[in-house]
Amino acid sequence: MALGRHGRMANFLNNILFIFQRFNWLSILDILLVTLIFFVVLYSLRDTQAMILLRGMIFLVIALVLLTTVVELPAFSWLVRSTLPALLLAIPVIFAPEIRRALERLGRAGTLTIVQSSNHTDDETMQKGIRSVVEAAARLSARQHGALIVMQRMDSLDQYIETGVPMRADVTPELLLQLFYPDTPLHDGAVIIARGRIVAAACVMPLSASGILNRSPERQMGLRHRAALGISEVSDAIAVVVSEQSGSISIAHAGRMIRRIDPERLENILAAFFRPDTTTPQRLLLQRYFPSLFRKDQ
Repeated sequence: MALGRHGRMANFLNNILFIFQRFNWLSILDILLVTLIFFVVLYSLRDTQAMILLRGMIFLVIALVLLTTVVELPAFSWLVRSTLPALLLAIPVIFAPEIRRALERLGRAGTLTIVQSSNHTDDETMQKGIRSVVEAAARLSARQHGALIVMQRMDSLDQYIETGVPMRADVTPELLLQLFYPDTPLHDGAVIIARGRIVAAACVMPLSASGILNRSPERQMGLRHRAALGISEVSDAIAVVVSEQSGSISIAHAGRMIRRIDPERLENILAAFFRPDTTTPQRLLLQRYFPSLFRKDQ
């Protein structure tokens, strides 16, 4: 029995040495491509419930491979061979939202240049809208009136606009103050701004399931903050939140939230996101996958 176990281990090590002996530059390129794919997938799933599930699946697959390779267990090996294909088929179902988001990002890359040329015509209107949002956020913060303002960028928000009340109005501080005045018909939900105009109010946003807010030492973050994180996770929109409890201003983008910012910093962040030079395809892709490179803008 001991000789058989040592023989299987020696055969396993010989197979590994055989693989290394056949290495060439194409093999290295192949490994680098696979590593890059895994890096992009893991980076896209960071701070999500899917990441925890993926870790468990990876651990399970590694454990099954080691058990079926090193130890001779005929019945267990048969069970693994029978169930593993079903497990692989279940992956697209389990990770359907993340796969859809990744495909949307790939499809978006081909249309960035077209969107870039159209955005320059709305730059003056957008800058005026940014100033109005900043002034409204400052006044709402002083009054401790809760608010959620979502500013569309490249991704379409039509499915969320349809859940609210159409507005098609110019962005002014007075209008935003009226929309978020407590107990008014449109104060619940989000206001969506696209191309410098308010397109809808009282819109329903997806709630975040990332768990970032649960790990925060502060507990003043409710549905508005979860909705802000949620829309930032499924799109490239910018969400501005005013807390009803503390009056603090927060901003969310790409599944991240910066809390307790003053109006001056809010204006700088929004101006950085909506500057014409930030709409170049190269910068947008780098900002999506490597946000730490653009911390000065945030």
